[in-house]
Amino acid sequence: MEYRKLGDSELEISAITFGAWAAGGWMWGSTDRNDAIEAIRASYDVGVTAIDTAPIYGQGTSEEIVGEAVREIGRDRVQILTKFGMRWDLAKGNLAMHSKNNEGVDIDIYKFAGRDSIIYECEQSLRRLGTDYIDLYQIHWPDPTTPIDETFEAVTRLIEQGKVRHAGVCNYSAAEMEEAEKTLKLVSNQVPFSMVNRGIEQETVSYCVVNNKSILAYSPLERGLLTGKITANYQFQPGDHRSKLPHFQPDFIAKTNNLLEKIKPIADQHQATLGQLVLRWTIERAGITIALAGARNAQQAVQNAKAIDIHLTQEEIETINEFVNNF
Repeated sequence: MEYRKLGDSELEISAITFGAWAAGGWMWGSTDRNDAIEAIRASYDVGVTAIDTAPIYGQGTSEEIVGEAVREIGRDRVQILTKFGMRWDLAKGNLAMHSKNNEGVDIDIYKFAGRDSIIYECEQSLRRLGTDYIDLYQIHWPDPTTPIDETFEAVTRLIEQGKVRHAGVCNYSAAEMEEAEKTLKLVSNQVPFSMVNRGIEQETVSYCVVNNKSILAYSPLERGLLTGKITANYQFQPGDHRSKLPHFQPDFIAKTNNLLEKIKPIADQHQATLGQLVLRWTIERAGITIALAGARNAQQAVQNAKAIDIHLTQEEIETINEFVNNF
């Protein structure tokens, strides 16, 4: 495994980090708790030391699963990345979405990052995770109803109390990052990035490179689309959010699979899967520090982690880039 520091901090995490959204079941058509714990343990065994989760993933379920897995591994051996600012238990802030929890009950989810809410959320996360500190605490989405300085004054307080080691953001623009930095030093921004979703390269990547902020790319496999296992007639489980997304409609699936066919010879040359090639390409991309990869079981987790074993030549990277640029 390769390990990379976040920003100019001493926090060093695995270049392939375990993404625990699917582990929580919410929006992924349920989860198997034991499989999820085994997936985290298996990924650790092959060098993945960092786990990214959030309270909203299963409304606490993902954090509880991460906490259970970490207890078995040892807290001092891993880095826990979690988030704040999405409340399903408080109707305050900006309504983000209507959804259903894992029991099928309707819930409303709000983007809210007020001072007292953050302090409360942190305590709940620490309890679920079974730890007394969080390595990287990230606002999940911008909250237009709360001043940015109020949000990060609360995070500063948590850092001063030793409950949080480092602060990051998710889904922030360059301007929002700049505003947040007036209150607190950030080390990272977690944003969506994949071969078929490269919007952050226009502004966010440049800002982070110039200001020495790390980018944690989420959905680098585009929620499974870039594994090559999704076909136009793919049947999603009930409750799987992907069935309604534009990227999972037949035309886009066909277009994506055409791209994957073009790069498959490079994967074959390295005796790797398409997913592994995509993950390796992602962390080779300028400005991308970490790739978050989710897994539903141990086999998937190990397969993701072994993407690090691929060593692409500059010629191979340029060939892939040409196909991606023409997508």
